[in-house]
Amino acid sequence: MTRSPSNTILPASSRRELLSLLGAGAALSVLSRPSRAQEADEPDEASVLRDPDAPVLGNMSGDIAIVEWFDYNCPYCRRLDPELQQVVHDDGKVRWVMKEWPILGPVSVTAARMALACKYQDKYAKAHDALIGVSSKLTEPRIDELLAEAGIDMDRARRDLSANAKAIDAMLARNDKQARGLRFRGTPSFVVGKFRVPGVLTMAQFEQVIADARKAKAAN
Repeated sequence: MTRSPSNTILPASSRRELLSLLGAGAALSVLSRPSRAQEADEPDEASVLRDPDAPVLGNMSGDIAIVEWFDYNCPYCRRLDPELQQVVHDDGKVRWVMKEWPILGPVSVTAARMALACKYQDKYAKAHDALIGVSSKLTEPRIDELLAEAGIDMDRARRDLSANAKAIDAMLARNDKQARGLRFRGTPSFVVGKFRVPGVLTMAQFEQVIADARKAKAAN
């Protein structure tokens, strides 16, 4: 997990330890009741899981959502992305909701805004893969280079960014407010079903959380 001022990564844990992490007040609404002070900032379930403007990968009609808050300059987000893509692909019934949370500086903000602008030419997935798939720190010229190499129409992307700047910036503001309301401290952070997962998991752990989220959903 990347956060300021220090970097930490969630260590590998057994299923019992993982469920302990999730069970200790880790649900959006069903496992714990926040205090009145927390309720003022706590995002409602629909805004987190069903924001109509948030890009969605995986199965658009999936029965369980994985919501990810990430930064394109976060090394842990980059490392996790191919494994999470594999989990989503193998499961086949997961909605992967993308929440750009550019907390690592101005270049991260530029990358997030450009990726969201690419949504207007139906190339968000290509833009996301291009920006998350590098191993070096992004710069603004490198962002343009990567997107162009991915087949993005850069002139249109810039026009779409300008025309939709208000909506894109509002999306980033919502993402930030939700992450802070959920008391996330860095990237990557997740909601799986109704479970908060503030950190990096292995593929097996993600598969287990998805299974447990389905069980919780079926029980309600």
